Amino acid sequence: MNWEIFSEASTWLLYLQGMEGTFVMLGGLLLCGGIAGLIFALMLCSRSPVLRGIASSFTYVVRGTPLLIQIFLIYYGIAQLDWVRSHWDTIWFLEPFKSAMFCAMLAFSINHAGYLAEILAGAIRDTSKGEVEAGYAMGMSRFQVLRRIILPSAMRRALPPYTNEVMQMMHGTSLASTIPAMLELTAAAQKINRDYYLTFEAYLFAAGLYLVLTFTLMGIFRLIEKRYTAYLQPRTH
Repeated sequence: MNWEIFSEASTWLLYLQGMEGTFVMLGGLLLCGGIAGLIFALMLCSRSPVLRGIASSFTYVVRGTPLLIQIFLIYYGIAQLDWVRSHWDTIWFLEPFKSAMFCAMLAFSINHAGYLAEILAGAIRDTSKGEVEAGYAMGMSRFQVLRRIILPSAMRRALPPYTNEVMQMMHGTSLASTIPAMLELTAAAQKINRDYYLTFEAYLFAAGLYLVLTFTLMGIFRLIEKRYTAYLQPRTH
């Protein structure tokens, strides 16, 4: 194996830029996907069959199709639609779709929202009826019960599966390397491989960086879980 290339500053700079791209995508999808996921979770738990049907259809399609195909549909597919092609340079809201980062982040956010909606919906349904009844007994409105009791309780229970989902999405950002001109961690390894023909070294180094990012995020989420889900753990005497 040849590791001399990794002693050069340009190689480290390339990987650092790739890590920056990964962090930007991860932060964007967690924010946008988190907001959308919460909305769809509330729709799944709604009393309205129309809202439940819309949310169920969304999560079914998102979870039933590969993330890579979703990326291709947004980045390549939208630009091929006749209406979009005829208005590509005149409609302002089509401008962001010319950005590889925007398309990748949109695909990741939609995918994350589909999985997060089911996680949160399950946690909301598992909320103790006693907690809800206690809120109403104290004179809270339905919205206040949702905001002060149901959502805080559900989010605490949803933390462990949400942690796994975040890890999956961070690894999933590597699929953005299939988009031209997109620079993230896997794309950085691909560039090293193309320039120096060091396949094993380039991807092994990227794998090591992914491991560091994974264990760092896991450590952060473990601290959060320890802080907010301590009351859910069985007591030992």
